[in-house]
Amino acid sequence: MEYPMQVIARIHSEFSTKFGVPRQSGLVDALEAEIVFEPPFRNPDALRGLEGFSHLWLLWVFDQAAGKGWSPTVRPPRLGGNARMGVFATRSPFRPNPIALSAVRLAGIEHDARGPILRIRGADLMDGTPILDIKPYIPYADAHPDARGGFASAPPEELLEVEIPPQWLENVPPHRREALRGVLAQDPRPRYQEDPQRVYGFGFAGLEVRFRVEDGRAIVEEILPGTRE
Repeated sequence: MEYPMQVIARIHSEFSTKFGVPRQSGLVDALEAEIVFEPPFRNPDALRGLEGFSHLWLLWVFDQAAGKGWSPTVRPPRLGGNARMGVFATRSPFRPNPIALSAVRLAGIEHDARGPILRIRGADLMDGTPILDIKPYIPYADAHPDARGGFASAPPEELLEVEIPPQWLENVPPHRREALRGVLAQDPRPRYQEDPQRVYGFGFAGLEVRFRVEDGRAIVEEILPGTRE
């Protein structure tokens, strides 16, 4: 059977491409984003009581991977792209149904001409990603401190030291600098690429950020105006 679903909202985040997006939600709390509801779902009554929760579950669509098929096994970046695991033991976007799940912090609820807006922090979604549902995070039921994490039981590797020369940092709005540092500290590179001379680039908040990694440091080479307003 098929179960038709509607996109209820879209996220507006700092990332115009997949590269640079944190690998999991909650890793960079300084990252701010907003959720804008589609016209049929802009009724403020639908959010009544949501302000009492600190965190939310977002169910969303891997829209960049939709229609590209799936495989029973995938190569998780966490394992360097060398070992295969079952797709249901990973969070790969190439799934039978391209559905994702993220826990984010609710920073506030605002209202403007677009209707009610959810201000969130720590999201791992590209700009424009379609959202299927929003549910409250309930600590006593959703948090399991003794849970086992399989091959992803340990947190990400030690964070990188971030170096942004002043002339490039000036191009970043002050309220976005902490978030950019957090993204770079997580090391956005593919796990299997270690060339210290290779320069990588990604879109962030309408800017193009170019950096390389050497000796545990993310060194920004330049930050230039991007293509997104």
